[in-house]
Amino acid sequence: QLVESGGGLVQSGGSLRLSCVGSGRIFSLYVMGWYRQIPGKQRELVASIASGGTTNYADSAKGRFTVSRDNTKNTVYLQMNSLKPEDTAVYYCNADGGRGVNFWGQGTQVTVSS
Repeated sequence: QLVESGGGLVQSGGSLRLSCVGSGRIFSLYVMGWYRQIPGKQRELVASIASGGTTNYADSAKGRFTVSRDNTKNTVYLQMNSLKPEDTAVYYCNADGGRGVNFWGQGTQVTVSS
């Protein structure tokens, strides 16, 4: 089970930090990802972090967003700075354990006003 928090309304140029808490003793083994979805569009990867800490970012997130994880707290974070109106979306946390093991959170709304 994954539970996201931290979404909300922020002005353009502002910051938000999303959190995703997972359950289970093997959280540290999963690749954790943040995705976002705009109505009518496909869900897209924003950033991911592997169990060893290797990160990957969408071009739109590079230089503005930072993904991190604290395996002692079963939590993954997405720090979002310099937010733009086009970042407005529902943000989802994902846990990928490989071999078809994949979990999604319920999503958290991020709205950036201009």
